[in-house]
Amino acid sequence: MIEFHAISILDKEWIDRHLWCEDSPSADFNFGNMYIWDEHYRQLVCDLGERTLTKVRLHGEPAFVYPIGCGPLRPAIDSLREYAAAKGYPFLLRGITERHKELLEQEFPDCFCFCEETKYADYIYEAEKLATYAGKALHGKKNHCNRFEAEHDWRFEPLTRELIPACEAMLTEWTEDNAERLDNSIVYEHDAIERAFRHYEELGMEGGVLFADGKILGFTFGEMTSSDCFNVHVEKAAADVNGAYPMVCRELTRMLLQKHPDLKWINREDDMGLESLRRSKESYKPAYLLKKYAAKWIG
Repeated sequence: MIEFHAISILDKEWIDRHLWCEDSPSADFNFGNMYIWDEHYRQLVCDLGERTLTKVRLHGEPAFVYPIGCGPLRPAIDSLREYAAAKGYPFLLRGITERHKELLEQEFPDCFCFCEETKYADYIYEAEKLATYAGKALHGKKNHCNRFEAEHDWRFEPLTRELIPACEAMLTEWTEDNAERLDNSIVYEHDAIERAFRHYEELGMEGGVLFADGKILGFTFGEMTSSDCFNVHVEKAAADVNGAYPMVCRELTRMLLQKHPDLKWINREDDMGLESLRRSKESYKPAYLLKKYAAKWIG
């Protein structure tokens, strides 16, 4: 039977090999997200040679993630089913994209029951549009940026180790200011950001910091999750400063396009079922939503 172990920064090399073979735009399939959110999801991983097997706890219940990689799918699913049966767990897969759903149905016809999980759908945007806010639909964002640029002496710099302490100070202030309007996920997010900062270079994170009038008004970071898609893990800005959030988004995208010529898409992750997040993400006009499903084995 397969053996899982707690995810470690030392697992990055072999997991990345499977992730890049998968080449998925999904926010579920990059090492940075797997690692920094481990305190919340309690992830266990196993190297099956050509695929990564992952066990998580979601809402206190055990589940498994689609086995990413390029090797045969059936041995990976069979190994997970055997493990689940031995532990007395129901066999449930999470993070299933449309492509994964098709592959599972081909390999295991009539063996899975699929249920769409709308709150976990990723919002995917065209990078060029976020870099310019061109067009009528994004005219409001462009106006906010124009006003910000007119009212502030500003600059946007790459997020480096030297800037992390100042970003942590801003994060603490932001968390205190927003604690009442957000649910308990804010605590997990704060921990995830701190975990990312501790291993920022090792995780291969890329990000930027927005300065205006001598102080930090925002920061953001993430990582390439596929050959043409960047996954924004974190975006924080001063909500009381008009245009701060659109500026952070625009400037990060411009920076990334210069560094990654093949970049086409920006994944700004899901809305967690929160109405305020949904409205915010929709306001940037996504090109599409990357649907996610749960797959339950019905044999």
